[in-house]
Amino acid sequence: MYKFAFLFLTCVVALGALTGCEAPSRFDAESAIARGESYAVTIIRDDYGVPHIYGETDADTAYGLAFVHMEDDYPTLIEAMLGARGQIAAVQGRDGAPIDYIVRLLRVWEDVEAKYETDLSPEVRAICEAYADGINHFGALYPEILPNRHLPLTGQDVVAGFVLKTPFFYGLDGTLRELMESNERRRPISEKTASNAIDPIDAFRVAGETLRRGLPVGSNTFAVAPSRSADGATRLAINSHQPWDGPVAWYEARMHSNEGYDMVGGVFPGTPVILHGHNRNLGWAHTVNAPDLVDVYALKMNPENENQYEMDGEWLDLEVETVTLRVRVLGPIVVPVKQEILRSVHGPAVRTSHGVYAVSYAGMGEIRQVEQWYRMGRATNLEEFLEAKRMQGVPSFNTGYADKEGNIGYINNAQLPVRTPGYNYSQYLPGHLSETMWNGYHDFDAGSPQVWNPAAGFIQNCNDSPWVTTTGDDNPRPEDFCPNAGFRDYHTNRSLRAMELFSADDSITREAFFAYKHDDAYSQESVAGQLMEILLNEHEPEDELMEEIFEVLRQWDFRTNIENTNAALPVMAMHRRWLSHTRMPDPEVIMSTLRDVAEELLEHHGTLTPPWGDVNRLRRGDVDLPVAGGPDVLRALYAFDQNDGTRTGGGGDCYIVMVEWDADGNIRSESIHQYGSATSLPDSPHYADQAVLFANEEYKTLHLDEDAVRAVATRIYRPGAEDAR
Repeated sequence: MYKFAFLFLTCVVALGALTGCEAPSRFDAESAIARGESYAVTIIRDDYGVPHIYGETDADTAYGLAFVHMEDDYPTLIEAMLGARGQIAAVQGRDGAPIDYIVRLLRVWEDVEAKYETDLSPEVRAICEAYADGINHFGALYPEILPNRHLPLTGQDVVAGFVLKTPFFYGLDGTLRELMESNERRRPISEKTASNAIDPIDAFRVAGETLRRGLPVGSNTFAVAPSRSADGATRLAINSHQPWDGPVAWYEARMHSNEGYDMVGGVFPGTPVILHGHNRNLGWAHTVNAPDLVDVYALKMNPENENQYEMDGEWLDLEVETVTLRVRVLGPIVVPVKQEILRSVHGPAVRTSHGVYAVSYAGMGEIRQVEQWYRMGRATNLEEFLEAKRMQGVPSFNTGYADKEGNIGYINNAQLPVRTPGYNYSQYLPGHLSETMWNGYHDFDAGSPQVWNPAAGFIQNCNDSPWVTTTGDDNPRPEDFCPNAGFRDYHTNRSLRAMELFSADDSITREAFFAYKHDDAYSQESVAGQLMEILLNEHEPEDELMEEIFEVLRQWDFRTNIENTNAALPVMAMHRRWLSHTRMPDPEVIMSTLRDVAEELLEHHGTLTPPWGDVNRLRRGDVDLPVAGGPDVLRALYAFDQNDGTRTGGGGDCYIVMVEWDADGNIRSESIHQYGSATSLPDSPHYADQAVLFANEEYKTLHLDEDAVRAVATRIYRPGAEDAR
């Protein structure tokens, strides 16, 4: 979580005897139960406990999703709910206070309350309210799990969760941390020049760091068209890289309604629709793209009035508000903490020791994120899918696409601001000049780089440049797009390997498609490959230990399979000093880190060459398994160092879906989760029942026909009713 020192250094604290968050209105448990029982829903848990939710209406399925997700992971849903309300600090204490502050700083609830009835369709409002009813029903039945003081949840709570979290994925949280946690100005103020210079790596900042709790960001997607596949099938890999636990860890569900919503895929706690996955006709995957969607303005303040700033030679008043955050400090004791909230014409503003800054960010004031994801899931063909994307309710994310008609494609989706040329928008901007302010957004079709049905027959994106999505002449050209957008212009190792593998195979079999997804190697062209070359060719070992280290590096084949006896030393060293995967780390720092890692390997394993699987582990309850992969390989694995010389996986590859349509349009879907469906229930048989499959790089079948699901069902029931089996 955030650890903003400013919050407690500048606040005014008044002790009180408050004991928790109050719900927005009195909770009536009987009414919540009656309302829950009004939904027409049947839950079928398959052989892995995955919920298949069947409802008469789309709203019925959203209600059922909330109830089953509460059954499997109620602590995280409660956290998500309170975070969206700006009430998490009353439960979590100091670590939650900055989230509550940001909810108020971004005016999440002002936007939701003002636009809920006008900007969202009746169908989506019904879905959000049904999802809230599912949580309320669960809470009414199990008050010992979900205290009634947190209820009732409303549809607006659900929408607020989207409004709060979505900007974090492209770096807004990193920008706010940069401003508030530093004692000095971190970037220069741009002057107007003739160029549109921007550093796309610098513009990325710290996208998603907080939601991912310090883990590097990333994701993979690939699609192969019938022209490139050996059997005429269309295939899509849906392979997001998320933390394995917490508020943005994936939960798998199937949602089928008689109104037409028929999706399978992943949701985050608090989301009433599938965020990435597929229906019977099409599917999509998201990867983080993070173009420059945040601008910081250094305001020129009036020396005679601390609440006035200059704009084009005139003094304007800041909007100033004092809000009270409630922060748990000890046991049941919660104290009110007063905090200043500022706003300028640019957007939210913060006062720091080194200046007053305002921030503009993509999607500011937007509440239609859930509407767009719902419309994407309801799409039955490419045109309907693109119509949903043109809403631009979701301000970022790359999208990989495939459908039963054989279409494949890629979109570098971004709500790109229209900016005045000549400023470096990765620096801070002069806030006293109106010409530096945004002038709306670029049109989706003209402003977002896209690739559709390329002649090469494949697309890939692994958080890399849109200009290298495929081979041949079908890639977008940077000169055709806004020069100050901050589109990435570099390869990750994952994208290099994807291009190397897919471009070299003219007839990609199903087996090869799966193998490429789990490729565990570093490209010789990657930062890792270049770094090893520099170390071995430009440095000499200075003692016996370094000679042994260099011999391991020379013998390493750049793979991270579990049997590999030369991977532990270089991979652990790079992981500690090289998290961006885009810029070359200091070789001297890596040399020092290699020595540290070598000493740890000798202490704990007695050798510099333990099998990688002895070091790299998947741990869940009583399960402790070797697992392949490493940072920035296609079999992405990010782990935390342990005191015994091992590493425990915590992010990267997690919930994966591999979907295909054969030459006749018949669908086949397989998936895997790193743990299982019961994400917070250690006593459940589904707490870790997929871990062995995940470690072995195997998949389970996703049954899409109800008869097939019933044939493997472990439980069939209505939410809140007695188990039917």
